[in-house]
Amino acid sequence: MRALLAALVLLAGTAQAADAVSTRAREAIIVDYDTGNVLYGKAADEPMQPASMSKLMTVAIVLDLIEQGTITKDTPFEVSENAWRRGGSKMFVLVDTTITVENLLKGIIVDSGNDACVVVAENIAGSEDAFAKLMNVKAKEWGLEQSHFSNPTGLPDPEQLMSPHDLAKLTRRIWERYPDYHYIFGLQEFTWSKIKQTNRNPLLGMFDGALGMKTGHTEETGYGVVGLAERDGKKRILVLHGLESEAARRREADRMMTIAFTEYDTRTFFEPGDVVGEAEVFAGREETVPLMLEAEARFTLHRHSLDGAEATLVYQGPIPAPVKKGEEVGVLKLSMPDEPEREYPVYAAKSVKALSAWSKVGLGLQALLTPPEPDAFE
Repeated sequence: MRALLAALVLLAGTAQAADAVSTRAREAIIVDYDTGNVLYGKAADEPMQPASMSKLMTVAIVLDLIEQGTITKDTPFEVSENAWRRGGSKMFVLVDTTITVENLLKGIIVDSGNDACVVVAENIAGSEDAFAKLMNVKAKEWGLEQSHFSNPTGLPDPEQLMSPHDLAKLTRRIWERYPDYHYIFGLQEFTWSKIKQTNRNPLLGMFDGALGMKTGHTEETGYGVVGLAERDGKKRILVLHGLESEAARRREADRMMTIAFTEYDTRTFFEPGDVVGEAEVFAGREETVPLMLEAEARFTLHRHSLDGAEATLVYQGPIPAPVKKGEEVGVLKLSMPDEPEREYPVYAAKSVKALSAWSKVGLGLQALLTPPEPDAFE
C-alpha cells in the first residue's frame, strides 16, 4: 500500500500579481462577511485603542442578554447622577428618569452616548468596573483574542484595546445573531431630550449599500470607523483607524469600501456533493470509488489572486474494501497564491463491496506473480 496518492488538478490559469491595495489609515482590515476571509489587512491583528468603536462590545452584551431573555428591548433602565454627569459625546440622559433598553441602544449607536453606556453598565452589572469585567469574559468566550476592556465607553485608557480583526469579528457576530436590531445601526439620526443628533458614520447616506456600525475618535488615536455594506448579495466589513481628520475618514471609508467590492471577488470551486476525483480500491468488486465533498469550497480574494488556484486530492491508498458510502477517506487541499492552504474532507460517494473469498485468493496469487513497481509518491 502506498503511503499517499495525490492527484493535482489545475483550476485556473497562471497567477497574476495582485494590484496593490493601500490605505492612509494606520490600521485597517477588509473582511468578507459570508466567509470571514480577511481580504486586506494593515496591522490588522495589532491591539489598538479603539475609542468609541469599542461601544460595539457594550451593544453586543446588551443584545446577548436580550437573546437570553434576561432583559427585553422594553426593560426600563434607571439613570444615575454618575451617568448624567458623564462627559464626552452624550445621548443627554436625564437623572432620575428611566429609559428603555431599545432607546439606550439608539443613543449608543447614533449619538455615541457615553452617558447611555454608563446607564447600561450600571443597570446590568452594578458598576462600570464590573461591566468591564463582563466585557472581558465575553471577549474571551467570543474569540476576540486581541481585546481587553477597562470601561464600557471607549474613553481613552491604555488598557482599553481591540484589534481591527477583533472589531470585524464582533461586527460579524452582531449582524449574524441579532437581525431584529439591524435597523438601529442604519439610523441616520436620533432625538432624545428634544435634541436631535446625526449619526457620524460617513458611509451612511454616502455609500450605496451601507448598513452602518460605529465610528470612533480621540485626540490621541485619531479617527476610525467600522463599516458594513452590501452590494449584489455580497457583504463586506471595513475597519479603519488612525486617520487625521473627519474629512479624511469620510474619504478613506468611501474609497476603501469601494475597493472592497470592486477589487475582490468570490468564486465557488466545488459545491456540496461534487465529485472531485476517485480513489483506487484494494480487493473490491470495483477498482475505484468516486470521492465527493460535503462542504462548499469557496474563496473570496483579490480578483487576480483567484487565478492560479490548485487543488490536490490526497488519500491513503489503495483503500481496502469494503468501502461505505459517506466514509471519510482523504482530503482535498486548495491553495491560492500568497494564501494559506485550506483542507476539505472528502468522502466515498458510493459503497464498494469486498471481493469474495475465492476472488481474494486469486488476487493474492496475481500479486505474488507480478513484479513490484517503484512508488512515485514516496
